[in-house]
Amino acid sequence: MKTLPSTALPLNAEIATRLEEVAQILAGQNANPYRLAAYRAAARTLRSWPQPIGEVVNHEGVAGLTKLPGIGERLARAIYQLVVTGRLPMLERLRGDSDPVELLASVPGIGAKTAQHIHERLGIDTLEELECAAHDGRLERLGMRAKRLTGVRDALAGRLGRAGLRPAPDLASGPDIAEVLDVDRQYREEAGHGSLPRIAPRRFNPRHEAWLPVLHARRGGREYTALFSNTARAHELARTREWVVLYYDGAGAVERQCTVITAERGPLRGRRIVRGREEECLEYYAGVPEPRASSV
Repeated sequence: MKTLPSTALPLNAEIATRLEEVAQILAGQNANPYRLAAYRAAARTLRSWPQPIGEVVNHEGVAGLTKLPGIGERLARAIYQLVVTGRLPMLERLRGDSDPVELLASVPGIGAKTAQHIHERLGIDTLEELECAAHDGRLERLGMRAKRLTGVRDALAGRLGRAGLRPAPDLASGPDIAEVLDVDRQYREEAGHGSLPRIAPRRFNPRHEAWLPVLHARRGGREYTALFSNTARAHELARTREWVVLYYDGAGAVERQCTVITAERGPLRGRRIVRGREEECLEYYAGVPEPRASSV
């Protein structure tokens, strides 16, 4: 594992402060209390831990962080990214200032043009989802060659704290279409009723208006965060009140995401579909009646 210079390592207290901010925002957005309690517990651990967390990352990586009291694998990966990159994607998203294209372009081997292409064609916003696309053939189908793809996989393994060679992420562990569409339905209904907390995204929002509704929901053992898309493409096509981005728990404590849109053509026209999973949507809708007109 590459050793980080000590001058680049955030102090334990600084990391704890970021985690506490996540918990504070989650509390204001009516998130699962157990979820925000986990962030607060991790912050307390970091504030009282006698060893610099950067040393733990340097010597033991994510595995070392999971040995600390109250820090599971998902939080360990978040802390690892914060130490290595100085960024906490969860916090950026909750603040409304995340830029998915900038994040993707920060990976060696993926420039700004490629990042824009990946984001628009595949609907990818996170490094975890980019890693999945690097293993399941989606980046190859976009034209990325083998040598470059290998470099991207290696870079992501380092960024996401995966030691050594690991198998491709478990791609069959995600939620079924019915579950995803049910969360999408709940989000759009509650957003339409004005019952959700709203944030003022920093991007594409010169008046600093709190317009972007946020839903935290749970299905079974899976946590979801849902927001309307606030990307450049969504604004360009006037889809900021129609495209819904869902973030959810995946296998191995890896966060996944998907985008739900309304199909504009073909046999699914007028239906809500999960981008990139159109075949599964066809199977799902085979036994579902035609949709009635909705004002949402």
